[in-house]
Amino acid sequence: MSTGVLCLIIVMLGIAGYVLGQRRAVASAAGDIRKLHSLPAFYGRITFLMAAVPALLLVVIWMLVQPVIIEQRALSLLVASDIPAGSSPQLVIADVHRLADGLTRIEATGGDTTALAKDPAKLKAALAAAGVVMGHDPTPSTIAAAEATRGMARVSGVWLAVLALVLVVTGGGWALSRIVPTYRARNATEQFAMVLLIAASLIAVLTTVGIVLSLLSETLHFFRLYPAQNFFFSTVWNPKFGGGSDLGIWPLVWGTLYVSVISLLVAVPIGLMSAIYLAEYASKRTRSWVKPAIEVLAGIPTIVYGLFALTTVGPMLRDWIAQPLGFGNSASSVMTAGLVMGIMVIPFVSSLSDDIINAVPQSLRDGSLGLGATPSETIRQVVLPAALPGIVGAVLLAASRAIGETMIVVMGAGAAAKLSLNPFEAMTTVTVKIVSQLTGDTEFGSPETLVAFALGLTLFTFTLCLNIIALVIVRKYREQYE
Repeated sequence: MSTGVLCLIIVMLGIAGYVLGQRRAVASAAGDIRKLHSLPAFYGRITFLMAAVPALLLVVIWMLVQPVIIEQRALSLLVASDIPAGSSPQLVIADVHRLADGLTRIEATGGDTTALAKDPAKLKAALAAAGVVMGHDPTPSTIAAAEATRGMARVSGVWLAVLALVLVVTGGGWALSRIVPTYRARNATEQFAMVLLIAASLIAVLTTVGIVLSLLSETLHFFRLYPAQNFFFSTVWNPKFGGGSDLGIWPLVWGTLYVSVISLLVAVPIGLMSAIYLAEYASKRTRSWVKPAIEVLAGIPTIVYGLFALTTVGPMLRDWIAQPLGFGNSASSVMTAGLVMGIMVIPFVSSLSDDIINAVPQSLRDGSLGLGATPSETIRQVVLPAALPGIVGAVLLAASRAIGETMIVVMGAGAAAKLSLNPFEAMTTVTVKIVSQLTGDTEFGSPETLVAFALGLTLFTFTLCLNIIALVIVRKYREQYE
């Protein structure tokens, strides 16, 4: 039974419990719902929640834990020769999963997987015919691991279905047994919903913790292979697969900050002035079409912005500014990527700032105007200070978006890692190098690949620092304003 079908069955049984809960509540009050503590719907809801939620939670936990257990079992069946030099156990496990999938496909078409498992050459041909591409040739140990993976997956699926259905019946039956006229079903439902909301809020926190831990573990692995002082203090970025690399981070950090600052110098003034106009000066008719037109920029794919930078903005800056002034002759430059990225993040500043400015109480404006201030003075001295926390958040969101952008930088700024003040030279950013180091035919266990995790952790740290700075600014202002 597939997981989707199992979840559908659980939900359907939960709905049946909802109906039974309502009917049992009404029957317990002899048809007079006035004798019930809560409305009949609450009795149905608590029955549904007690029946469906624990079972669905079991499915989620099971699907998270099952791959780890199966992977450990598969790893225990592999031998050292199955992991080539420069590879990693994870890549071999991926081959085991592909092999298990191929065996399932062959079995579905009537093939004899038992006979094929004894002949790796025939098995390889059968896998190719089934459309399964293997990174390495199957060996007896990888075939055994694949068979074990398939067997454990089948057994695990059966046990999951049995336990989930037992949990549905048990939870629903326990909820039905508690239904009496004095049962506080509404209170129980609200408490259950509160627990679900708390759990949902923890998902974001746990996800962040998981991301940090995964980055940190691989980063520590990288620093065991490459000196940390060279990574943090070198000004040369020159990866060479096979050894002899210089992996200094500062050229990438400089390119990231340079492009982001230029984009914010474009986006913040234009976006903030657009928001002020739309919120304070524009008529409803003008606002009704100007704001959607600005927000269209946020829906344009970044690859389109990259093409615009490559074919239009870059050559224009080169021909009109860079070459005449002697700054260079390259169409790929920091200025190209910064200008196009600034255009891209204008809606983040404009739309959010507009909403924040509109949220400022009208009484503040009326009081300022009543004291004789002009509209522009009211905006400058009353509205903007009141909206400052939200505006800082909008700018921070735009900065985070700019720091994390990849495609525009690849097509507009190039891929050269260098330290230079010339904005018309080609440079690159941290995100671009993360992609380049993890793509292609690379050795996953080498420092040149693992450096991508160190770069990711560095980028995460920069974004965290931006959030902390913005939080300090907002808190300091709020203390003065209140």
